[in-house]
Amino acid sequence: MTKSVPLSFVQSCIGHRGAAKFFHSRLYKNGLEKDVYLCNNLINAYLETGDSVSARKVFDEMPLRNCVSWACVVSGYSRNGEHKEALVFLRDMVKEGVFSNQYAFVSALRACQELDSVGILFGRQIHGLLFKLSYAVDAVVSNVLISMYWKCGGSLGYALRAFDDVQVKNSVSWNSIISVYSQTGDQRFAFKMFSSMQCDGSRPTEYTFGSLVTTACSLTEPDVRLLEQIMCTIQKSGFLTDLFVGSGLVSAFAKSGSLIHARKIFNQMETRNAVTLNGLMVGLVRQKWGEEATKLFMDMNSMIDVSPESYVILLSSFPEFSLAEEVGLKKGREVHGHVITTGLVDFMVGIGNSLVNMYAKCGSIADARRVFCFVTEKDSVSWNSMITGLDQNGCFIEAVERYQSMRRHEILPGSFTLISSLSSCASLKWAKLGQQIHGESLKLGIDLNVSVSNALMTLYAETGYLNECRKIFSSMPEHDQVSWNSIIGALASSERSLPEAVACFLNALRAGQKLNRITFSSVLSAVSSLSFGELGKQIHGLAFKYNIADEATTENALIACYGKCGEMDGCEKIFSRMSERRDDVTWNSMISGYIHNELLAKALDLVWFMLQTGQRLDSFMYATVLSAFASVATLERGMEVHACSVRACLESDVVVGSALVDMYSKCGRLDYALRFFNTMPVRNSYSWNSMISGYARHGQGEEALKLFANMKLDGQTPPDHVTFVGVLSACSHAGLLEEGFKHFESMSDSYGLAPRIEHFSCMADLLGRAGELDKLEDFIDKMPMKPNVLIWRTVLGACCRANGRKAELGKKAAEMLFQLEPENAVNYVLLGNMYAAGGRWEDLVKARKKMKDADVKKEAGYSWVTMKDGVHMFVAGDKSHPDADVIYKKLKELNRKMRDAGYVPQTGFALYDLEQENKEEILSYHSEKLAVAFVLAAQRSSTLPIRIMKNLRVCGDCHSAFKYISKIEGRQIILRDSNRFHHFQDGECSCSDFW
Repeated sequence: MTKSVPLSFVQSCIGHRGAAKFFHSRLYKNGLEKDVYLCNNLINAYLETGDSVSARKVFDEMPLRNCVSWACVVSGYSRNGEHKEALVFLRDMVKEGVFSNQYAFVSALRACQELDSVGILFGRQIHGLLFKLSYAVDAVVSNVLISMYWKCGGSLGYALRAFDDVQVKNSVSWNSIISVYSQTGDQRFAFKMFSSMQCDGSRPTEYTFGSLVTTACSLTEPDVRLLEQIMCTIQKSGFLTDLFVGSGLVSAFAKSGSLIHARKIFNQMETRNAVTLNGLMVGLVRQKWGEEATKLFMDMNSMIDVSPESYVILLSSFPEFSLAEEVGLKKGREVHGHVITTGLVDFMVGIGNSLVNMYAKCGSIADARRVFCFVTEKDSVSWNSMITGLDQNGCFIEAVERYQSMRRHEILPGSFTLISSLSSCASLKWAKLGQQIHGESLKLGIDLNVSVSNALMTLYAETGYLNECRKIFSSMPEHDQVSWNSIIGALASSERSLPEAVACFLNALRAGQKLNRITFSSVLSAVSSLSFGELGKQIHGLAFKYNIADEATTENALIACYGKCGEMDGCEKIFSRMSERRDDVTWNSMISGYIHNELLAKALDLVWFMLQTGQRLDSFMYATVLSAFASVATLERGMEVHACSVRACLESDVVVGSALVDMYSKCGRLDYALRFFNTMPVRNSYSWNSMISGYARHGQGEEALKLFANMKLDGQTPPDHVTFVGVLSACSHAGLLEEGFKHFESMSDSYGLAPRIEHFSCMADLLGRAGELDKLEDFIDKMPMKPNVLIWRTVLGACCRANGRKAELGKKAAEMLFQLEPENAVNYVLLGNMYAAGGRWEDLVKARKKMKDADVKKEAGYSWVTMKDGVHMFVAGDKSHPDADVIYKKLKELNRKMRDAGYVPQTGFALYDLEQENKEEILSYHSEKLAVAFVLAAQRSSTLPIRIMKNLRVCGDCHSAFKYISKIEGRQIILRDSNRFHHFQDGECSCSDFW
């Protein structure tokens, strides 16, 4: 057996373990185990089959070894992934004094690349040794050094130094350093190196252009013009049709959104593969051209071998169909059947994940669940796809449960999983669980991820933890557009933080942040709540600058802002320009603006115009209109809108139903409100609160408390702050002092609700109406917050009803009101009323002088009634009504009948130091008495209830007179004043004289 024969034979054994062992045995039999060349080839044969143990055994048994022997083992260990063994073996080689050739060191450096921090330490030692051996200047060695330094910790400086050490640079050297700059995303230096490469005379290869294309795509939004320049250079170099370069360009242009270029290159390429196809499909899907991506796949399916990744992208295209829930879902099911038939669904977990994602985005969450259950080896993407799908389909509780199940399976969540789980917690208002997930993000070190931080801000904003929201925003190392939108939106949703929202918007501008329609919508909401009309105009100007002033979302926000700032002219101008862009929000904002500015006639005209032109009113629009009718107690118009909602099949809608309950209760038809409330299929907090407040407004405190008890028993809707305002108001109007304090304390003790200023105001009113002025003073002194205008006015009103008792407390309340609200005439009038009630006429004169000096005018008291021919309004002593003679004649008749029945005018309410006869005359002509006289004169034979509305609180004398009139005329009188309803019937009032 000669050397030449076994040498060729052993080389043919490479990759075949059995053949290598056979030759190994024959080698020993023929006494050739000392032949270095044959042994080196045998070592190489064993290593190619992955048998490192046998290779090392052959090496150890060799009596003589040369540098190739050592290089073979080092290279083999490195190729087989035994990186530490490769480095240990190299160290032993150096200890033996064998310095081999550069190939052993190249293999060792490649092993260092895979060992991160340990590898770079060893790599630097090898680099130092290579300098001594003069191998460092070798192009092959330097190329590997560049790669090693970059991959072992991104040491750009060392990589650049290794590049500079190369004496004769070839295209591989240039490609290596350009690749490093490409991976860092440093476009400037990557192209600078490319320019130097051309100046050096080295010819660019397909790998050069591949790195340059990658560099151009490293930005979030790739620069199309830069890609076009690269394409021209590639075309000149003749690489445009190259499979590797062409595929990279197709993917780059597709990613940048320039699908025209991507398609052109794709069509010019002589050879295409799955990578080329995938790149173009990804671009089409990103542009939401799902149908085009599917057609491309079908056209190319028979021309190239598509990869499993192609099916992943294909499945992602179906949710982008224009009819995703119908056509997209159908196509998705067809592909699902195909991947099951071909076995691809079991070949790659990504296909199962894509199926889950596809079904969830097409709205078929049940199919997504089934696919998820059949995925045998679930990875983090599988769980994330399922959790995200559940969150997007409104299955928030299940999404959170899946997250908890994922953690029980000991799978670490990624940023996307946390984002979806936090989103579900925000939708459920589950702050505690959200805080636990926040803790997990801290442990995993991804809490500072921009998207995770944004999700955390949304969670805390939705659950009312505004301070936590601020902390997260301030701790973020960088902010994106969503971050600014989240913090501005959170601040704009809190009354106390409205100025801060505007300041934050200005900070975003100073930071050079790109703003979008969401930013403008949020800040305009804050501006409208603050009634900063001028600032609203400036922001309107900015919207023009950012070219989003003509977007429907921005225009709707501007209409809402101008409406709340009293600038209805601005609203009308924007509204008239919108024409085809008007949506439900637009109409709703316009109607709300008219109502807010007390232009009820225009609001109604717009509603009737909508109905006449076939414009469909949504539930929120009906609720807005009904709220407007409730505010002015226009029952007939409210009933007309009710009829419209029935025709629109919205009567059972919870928003419309709640608005109807509110409207009927505010228009005096508590019976209708209760009837409708009892028939509602679904009730929300607004429904319960409207009915409880309705009972309170009508003085039926006991019924309000019974309904509150039913609300608690129902358990579907927990009481909120608004609920307790209604409950405490009911106790106040009914004089239920002990009940009121019990419910006030239960807010924090039982429901964790911190009482707000409005709840303290209700309690002050309760004590004041009960005549407990000493307790009222003590209660105010112990309040955890400063009393506001409403509370001090409540105190002053209570002192008025006390006939001069505790006048000092009333005077103190008046002084506080003059500081807080010096321009409000009501404060001066109340002080005057207190002095008049106590007969302190000199003090009354002083109070009126003070009012005159402050140059404020008292709001005139007026009452109105709605008749078939329209609304009739009356002012005290007014004789301008066309039927004035008939009204005053009827009034004299009523006065005579009332006196005969025992009525005595309560002249104390005249509030003037006049003769008794003059006081009685003044009381006789109060606006509410003129209104009731008008109705009685106009409807002589009617037995229907008389409904009267008054803008101020009814005086005691009129209250007494109405009791007599109801009995004399045999008519029920329903009077709504600024505080509540009074139902007069058979000489009694529903308030039981506690009002």
